[in-house]
Amino acid sequence: MTSTTTPTPLLEARNLSRLFPVRGSAGLFRARQMQRAVDDVSVAIHAGEVLALVGESGSGKTTLGRMLLGLTPPSEGTILYKGADIASHAGEAARSFRREVQVVFQDTGGSLNPRRTIGQSIALPLAYHRRLDGRAAAREIDALLDQVGLPAAHFRDRLPHELSGGQRQRVGIARALASNPSLIVADEPVSALDVSVRAQILRLMSDLQRERKLSYLFITHDLGVVRALADRVMVMHHGRVVESGSADAVLDAPSDPYTQRLLAATPVPDPSRQLEEMS
Repeated sequence: MTSTTTPTPLLEARNLSRLFPVRGSAGLFRARQMQRAVDDVSVAIHAGEVLALVGESGSGKTTLGRMLLGLTPPSEGTILYKGADIASHAGEAARSFRREVQVVFQDTGGSLNPRRTIGQSIALPLAYHRRLDGRAAAREIDALLDQVGLPAAHFRDRLPHELSGGQRQRVGIARALASNPSLIVADEPVSALDVSVRAQILRLMSDLQRERKLSYLFITHDLGVVRALADRVMVMHHGRVVESGSADAVLDAPSDPYTQRLLAATPVPDPSRQLEEMS
């Protein structure tokens, strides 16, 4: 009899919850009430996998993403990276986690220093995480910009306000790639872009995922972009996971009424079809 072993997830959360105090709920004779933004959620992301985390604003998906990044401590539960509890990380282990787990924000313009050129912004993770400077950093900056579709000669010395929203998002992706990550948490990375630019960014992220064998946690409220990238889907509502499964199963035959409502609200045409037309 042949035994099979399940590979250790790259990133795993077990029974994760996050409580926040309800403003104005405390009084002289009553304790402060607590609200569960994330309620007993477990999730596993494996190497090379794309997991889409879907839900409307207030569903808890961004709070869960921040906990997985180590930016917000959980109230309950455990987060493991490569099998080790990130709460116990210190020294080189903590540095390695910050290097290997990166984020792409929704508003890249707000996350870029307006006084730093694009090249200078990308140089920061190269220096901090990879100890590159001088000519080696300059070569890597140019290579990263070229890889995300921004010719280095035209963009390395520009400031963020000189770029369009789609171009700034490409810079955000290049900056995340500068650390040579294993996992990228992408928090609504295309929601602020128009449909044509959205399709281009999704195509870029899909190509990079294959070329670099990246894992993604793709946080979105729009099921219309999920089919273009995701292997699996988790749907959150009021802090809990209400449905999960393969992307095809969840999108083609959703079982939860909330997922069905999200699908019904998805605008047409589907961005994934635009990606197919562009390929």
